[in-house]
Amino acid sequence: MLDRLFTPWGAYQELRDQLGSIRGVYLAGNKITRRDDFKGREEIVLLLHGFFQTRNIWEVMEDRLRFDGYAVVSFNLGGWLYRFNTHPIDKLTERIAEKVEHLAVRHGFERLHIVGHSKGGLLARRYVQHFGGDRRAKSVITLGTPHHGTPTALAGVALSGLLRAETSAKEMLPRSPLMERLNTDHFPADIPLVSIYSRADLVCPYWCSILRPRPEEGDMENIEVPGVGHSAMTWDTRVYHHVRRALGEASAAWRARDEAALATGGVCR
Repeated sequence: MLDRLFTPWGAYQELRDQLGSIRGVYLAGNKITRRDDFKGREEIVLLLHGFFQTRNIWEVMEDRLRFDGYAVVSFNLGGWLYRFNTHPIDKLTERIAEKVEHLAVRHGFERLHIVGHSKGGLLARRYVQHFGGDRRAKSVITLGTPHHGTPTALAGVALSGLLRAETSAKEMLPRSPLMERLNTDHFPADIPLVSIYSRADLVCPYWCSILRPRPEEGDMENIEVPGVGHSAMTWDTRVYHHVRRALGEASAAWRARDEAALATGGVCR
């Protein structure tokens, strides 16, 4: 990885893999292409992007998921200049909860999967643990998410001062009140939580992403993918292989659970 930094093209590739494409993510429009693909698709995936990025980071994964038969939805989370994801986590989580309820009523589904990149994974956890998302989530998959905070959030704190704007940067520092609560309160045992991380991630060091489940927290899994930069987690083929496997396993587990409930006269969830 370090060898790439000694050539202009290599340095550009490394910067892109860590922070995303300037043209494809930061300069591109942030308009959501609305697709009415909920009908006829049993499994739905919600994609949540990270700090100071836009939903454009998901372009490759959206296409792959739809090709594999999933209905996909991603939200414009707003923020600085009305497009970069900088708002405080609770403010965004409340908005996400409202949007999911609206979609559930409109399209008649009970549950969906959530894939979150970086800060998006924290939004997913906060939603499931504290904003009623345990009634809607089938699984949560995080990519390069700082489950224990990350020291690189200090750069976000500096950026907040430069922009003179309230952001979520302080919340993503290690031992912040938000991080303490996420890791003190239990994650629902019946919802699989998968953390995919890389030691080549310079934005969220790998030790920040590793889940440390307690016995009562049930189905948690850590997956390391070598040589993948922070933003490249959203388009890397190997990462997608693990995402697709985790989605398939969670879907199968929920189907089996519903079938067992029907067989015993119980209520499906």
